[in-house]
Amino acid sequence: MQQVLQNLRDGSTEVADVPAPALRRGHLLIRSHVTLVSAGTERMLVEFGKANMLQKARQQPDKVRMVLEKIRTDGLAPTLDAVRSKLDQPLALGYCNVGTVIGIGPGVTGFELGDRVASNGKHAEVVAVPVNLCAKIPDEVDDESAAFTVLSAIALQGIRLVQPTLGETVVVTGLGLIGLITVQLLRAHGCRVLGIDFDPAKLALARSYGAQTVDLSKGEDPLAAAQTFSRGRGVDAVLITASTKSNEPVSQAAHMCRKRGRIVLVGVTGLELSRADFYEKELSFQVSCSYGPGRYDASYEERGNDYPVAFVRWTEQRNFEAVLDMMASRAVDASALVSHRYGIADAEQAYSVLGGGEPSLGIMLDYRRGEEMPDDLIRRKVPLPAKPAVREVAGDADGAGVAFIGAGNYAGRVLIPAFVKSGAKLHTVVTNNGVGSVHFGKKYGFRNASTDTDALLRDASVGSVVIATQHGSHAELTFKSLRRGKHVFVEKPLCLTLEELQTIEKAHGEQSVYGAPPVLMVGFNRRFAPQVKKMHQLLAGVREPKSFVMTVNAGAIPADHWTQDPQLGGGRLIGEACHFVDLLRFLAGSPIVGHQLTAVGDASGIRSDRVSFTLSFADGSFGTVHYLANGHKSFPKERLEVFTAGRVLALDNFRKLRGYGWPGFSKMNLWSQDKGQAACAAAFMQAVQGKSPPPIPPEEIFEVARVTIELDASV
Repeated sequence: MQQVLQNLRDGSTEVADVPAPALRRGHLLIRSHVTLVSAGTERMLVEFGKANMLQKARQQPDKVRMVLEKIRTDGLAPTLDAVRSKLDQPLALGYCNVGTVIGIGPGVTGFELGDRVASNGKHAEVVAVPVNLCAKIPDEVDDESAAFTVLSAIALQGIRLVQPTLGETVVVTGLGLIGLITVQLLRAHGCRVLGIDFDPAKLALARSYGAQTVDLSKGEDPLAAAQTFSRGRGVDAVLITASTKSNEPVSQAAHMCRKRGRIVLVGVTGLELSRADFYEKELSFQVSCSYGPGRYDASYEERGNDYPVAFVRWTEQRNFEAVLDMMASRAVDASALVSHRYGIADAEQAYSVLGGGEPSLGIMLDYRRGEEMPDDLIRRKVPLPAKPAVREVAGDADGAGVAFIGAGNYAGRVLIPAFVKSGAKLHTVVTNNGVGSVHFGKKYGFRNASTDTDALLRDASVGSVVIATQHGSHAELTFKSLRRGKHVFVEKPLCLTLEELQTIEKAHGEQSVYGAPPVLMVGFNRRFAPQVKKMHQLLAGVREPKSFVMTVNAGAIPADHWTQDPQLGGGRLIGEACHFVDLLRFLAGSPIVGHQLTAVGDASGIRSDRVSFTLSFADGSFGTVHYLANGHKSFPKERLEVFTAGRVLALDNFRKLRGYGWPGFSKMNLWSQDKGQAACAAAFMQAVQGKSPPPIPPEEIFEVARVTIELDASV
């Protein structure tokens, strides 16, 4: 299928051939009819992409601070690599989609195949959209009008925050698409509306919708006009739907308002506010958040947990429904807002209009290719062009191919390059939406990009599977891969529960009946880091018990992040602190026979990222891990100290290793951080090829998983 992608590095737009997205739980699969290009948001993205690195940095000073902090802790080279990787990933554009439901995921109710729906789906021939971001379209509303649903919901949410009453005077500053829809919705509320803009054509449209206007291009005074319009009282409210870096719209709004007036920012402006402007009139100022309650709440948007209507009357989805009803009754008319129409194949031309000087309003992309469903539209695997210099193509049935399930930021920046360096024969990369699979597939020389995990696991030419998805899916994918006789490299953690662990152990053991068991490995890369290998070599000659002190400055992650979710991420102790359980297990060289944990209390209810736990080993060694998210970013992330036999080893952030009291060893420093990812992948591939035993014994993998899950349960 075709999808519109943008390159953040240079701002270029392309129509790419990508596999159709997978149908997931709580989602609808939608065949697109039309999509609307957002003149505001998408123009900003295009302009950001076309900006040079200095201009990009000036636009995002908070990101620059993060980069500088990362340089201080991780070094220049890893930081530059991370920044380049982020800018290299294509951005899927669009969020105003109209189409027909062709697939209904598990757990979805209220929709049927063939329903015509509006959603925030991307510019693509087929999209998968969470059910709470979809709404049925009334028969009275045509496709092009329905494509304005999401923008109309943005306007409606701003109006709900203003809380207008019948007869009030309201100013709308900025008459783009959202501003013109705002005018119509306010008129439907019974308000008198004054529209302000520089564009005579947009002002004429606003007047046709019943507004009075101020033409800034003619030098008309908006403050004088507002004073007259409000009969000398000051306007009741101002909605700012403009996009500008200037502070003037907010300052102007404050001067227009009556005492205790309301100002709501829907667009983007400068926010250097004058206290005096707001203090004397006791003005209220609020920023509106997109489509309404539920926005950016993963529980609502991704997992489909609706808010009770008695407590949250107007959610995103219910705002969608409301504006569609307004369109059906003709209270909102979007027919005059379409200025350009293009087929999806000509999307690049559409974006040249968006970024050029030609006047435009609503730019519509059309996807209709007849009533029949073309095979290429729902194809879930796309062959990629060969890159002989990058990959050696695996034979169709030799079982030597390596496939990736998941291609997020870590997989694309670290894991896949590590496997390329190891000489792996890259076969297929699978992601849910197809965009990442095509990008990383082309970049690293995979044979195929896909969204079909089951087909991948049935493919006999795939002998090894690398699992790099969200943590909650690791156990099921590992189990399915083992049952298919595949070698498995699963990015930590192996699983989230003891029940899942038992299932994996059983599946791994059953395969040995038919010969040597498949190689199972968890991405515990730190034990493969060069400085850790040196520590292991030094400690191997010591017969006395060791004492380990591991300090991890983990950094705070919001409580609503997926890694903190018990089902999706398992929490940070299981999801990341397992690294350090494995590291101490490796250096001790002895089984873990006991453990205890202390957690810091937290008002948010998240405690597993502020813990200290102690591991006891069979040889009398013990280790304490301080895994803390309440430190400062400028402090190094990881520090390990080992005390034994009158000697000390100290490893700082995988860059500096110092030895105290070690005959013949004092230090081992690296120019850049090396946490062992490349060596970890190489060790796995050596085992898969039969050149070495499994790099981590399966019993250690299961032991570390069991101990980590038990530690988390004790929180």
